[in-house]
Amino acid sequence: MKVKNYYLNSPDRRQSFGTITAAFCMIFILLFSVACQNNAPGNANSANLNHSGIPVILDTDIGDDIDDTWALAFLLSCPELDVKLIVSATGNTTFRAGVIAKVLEECGRTDIPIGIGKPTADLFEESFGSYRGHPYFQRSWMDHFEMADYTGIVYPDGVGAMIDVIMKSERPVTVIAIGPLPNLAEALSRQPLVAEKSQVVGMLGSVRRGYNNSDKIAREWNVATYVEDAQRVFHSPWPMTITPLDTCGIVKLEGARYKRVAQSNNPAARVVMDAYRSWLERPGHPPEKRWDSRQSSSTLYDTVAIYLAMSTDLFKMESLGISVNREGKTIIDTNGKTVHCALEWKDLEAFEELLVSRIAD
Repeated sequence: MKVKNYYLNSPDRRQSFGTITAAFCMIFILLFSVACQNNAPGNANSANLNHSGIPVILDTDIGDDIDDTWALAFLLSCPELDVKLIVSATGNTTFRAGVIAKVLEECGRTDIPIGIGKPTADLFEESFGSYRGHPYFQRSWMDHFEMADYTGIVYPDGVGAMIDVIMKSERPVTVIAIGPLPNLAEALSRQPLVAEKSQVVGMLGSVRRGYNNSDKIAREWNVATYVEDAQRVFHSPWPMTITPLDTCGIVKLEGARYKRVAQSNNPAARVVMDAYRSWLERPGHPPEKRWDSRQSSSTLYDTVAIYLAMSTDLFKMESLGISVNREGKTIIDTNGKTVHCALEWKDLEAFEELLVSRIAD
């Protein structure tokens, strides 16, 4: 049915139409103003509009311990964070980039570019000779997936891509470091100005507590494996916020929360659980040392760094002088660079609930 535009034929009606038009204009201006405010940097609602979340780069040694996979799934489920690039770190970085690629493919996030990081000597394989031949514990989960299968963008020079993202960004970038630091040290060497245009948030070190909540500080893996690179980053002017073992080393999902992830059909949850079961059944890992994948997760160190990139609300934070000694320990040093440290939880259960709700729901 064709509707006739008879309403505009009389002067009175034209005047009424003008009044209505003016009213609509005022409503449009008001709505546009509200939208601009919501989209402003720092606004709590900005993450849901036009990629206005915090711009981040993830640097990860995914492929060994399973917590990197949990962390990546969590990151992909956080609209507060706008993921600009994911870079593989240490060892066979091409293989690790393939693990990233498969996670992104299965989660439907091939819009995110991948950078192949600086390859290094495989210290993990050297440290655990019994696993020789299977140095990357998620190899079986990869099945026949290859880096070439990824339908998104891949940068062969991941460090160069990291520098480009940081230097070209109109807003400060957060580099989330959940692996050892050769890529970040290399970025500093190539372009020292990255320290002025970005910050590092990392799962790094052991300040007052060690592994298994020990009261003795530990040589934490991400710092101690490449000590000189860690020293370069920690002793540089690059602003840093860290979750050391003090807080990230006690995160583990059990009971009802874990079952929500295990029983979820959400793509992120399915990726996590499939990779977790494969990781538990890796060659050379004795059955008596395996967690029961039906009951609990392993320790989810790296997931805490993802949250820390969004907020410090659930932590008791301290700003301390921190340096890295020759043994690869992060020690409190009054002459060290000031590092913002999440040393205690205010509400660990709230974090676990957030983690589960994002991945499972």
